[in-house]
Amino acid sequence: MIGTVFNIFRIQDLRNKILFTVALLIIYRVGFHIPNPGFDQSKIAAAVETRDTESPLGRAAEYLQIFTGGTLDKSSLFGLGIMPYITSSIILMLLGEVVPALKKLRQEGQTGYKKIQEYTRYLAVLICIIQSMMYMQMLGAYTYAGMRTQAMIMSIVGMTAGTIFLMWLGEQIDEYGIGNGISLIIMAGIVSRMPWAIRALWQNVDFSVTAAPTSIGPAKILFLIAAFVFVVAGAILITQGQRRIPIQQAKLMRGRRMYGGQRHYLPLRVNHGGVMPIIFASSFMMFPPIVISQLARIPMFRDSSVIDTLQGALSHRAFTYNVLYMLLIFLFAYFWVTVQFQPKEMAKNLRDSGSFIPGLRPGRRTADYLETVMTRITYFGAAFLAIIAVVPTVISISLGIDWRVATFLGGTGLLIVVSVSLDLVQKIEANLLMRSYDGFSGSTRIKGAYR
Repeated sequence: MIGTVFNIFRIQDLRNKILFTVALLIIYRVGFHIPNPGFDQSKIAAAVETRDTESPLGRAAEYLQIFTGGTLDKSSLFGLGIMPYITSSIILMLLGEVVPALKKLRQEGQTGYKKIQEYTRYLAVLICIIQSMMYMQMLGAYTYAGMRTQAMIMSIVGMTAGTIFLMWLGEQIDEYGIGNGISLIIMAGIVSRMPWAIRALWQNVDFSVTAAPTSIGPAKILFLIAAFVFVVAGAILITQGQRRIPIQQAKLMRGRRMYGGQRHYLPLRVNHGGVMPIIFASSFMMFPPIVISQLARIPMFRDSSVIDTLQGALSHRAFTYNVLYMLLIFLFAYFWVTVQFQPKEMAKNLRDSGSFIPGLRPGRRTADYLETVMTRITYFGAAFLAIIAVVPTVISISLGIDWRVATFLGGTGLLIVVSVSLDLVQKIEANLLMRSYDGFSGSTRIKGAYR
């Protein structure tokens, strides 16, 4: 491993790419310390210290911070992070399956891809303006006297420009750095919160003999470390997991030579949806508790037993809430596979290339087989996502740990960090092997597991 690290910095091109990527990520983190003009940051920090992180709105705000990498104790130019761009990409990706014009653009290759990217940027600007207006509306009470209107206008423009700048940083990393720029920016925002989580956990540690049963002792620390290693190992396994379908290429006679006949594999990912099912399910489950909590404040429903029952059932610690959460993850996992996985198109491409699955006729039989296999393996992928999504809640309830700290033991953030890290390591290893150096695992290359 040490020799591989030296080899990385021995190759000038790879070294420059890594240093360039690190430099842009540093710029990204520095931007979070640039406050929006016109806001009293001390008042915002004082209000944040007294906020209720267990309320539905508080949990929604904390969940948003996982992806933006920001903090609620300041109003910064990069406060929205890169999430407006991700949101616009998801919207256009889903619309591409139902809007014929977008579907046609997707089939035009690189030209259509560039046009869709242009539409994605325009939509991202619109989402930035809407989200920044909502954000400023919440912080409007913390502006300096007589500067409310000016501060809100400048902050909306500044936060929109900050997100556009982050989009540009991601594109520069894609072109001149290494790894996926947007994914690395999201990962950097998630990892930046890890020191805070470790510090918050350490402040509650008590190694004394007379420590209370609810305190965090050596046994709980060891359990958290073991749980973290186990969950990370499981996340790597499910991220790399594949079902490899054998593919046989047809033999062709050209003159006196025979071509083709090779046997290869068609890899189908066990977790085809990645982190998207958890993101959709988490976003969907945020709204019912918020709506119920707002209804409970209306005098008409304040003493309603139905509202009280719904509030208890939709609490993030409730059994009902977590069961619904897991069911939604299953639902969105299959929904995402239905949208993204096209067995008919794959069967058509195999037939056109002269390849086939042994024992199956090309065309409809092949498409039905691929759909059946993907449906079965998606069940296991969705089951793992459902388990890893509720791990933070289980750890928080059973060990009495702040749920914001427990989120690093599972959920969306951990899956994003694992998948992006694996992608980055594989790209670095590909550069090493291309120049006849050993990879991270010696002479062999890191490969995906398969079922």
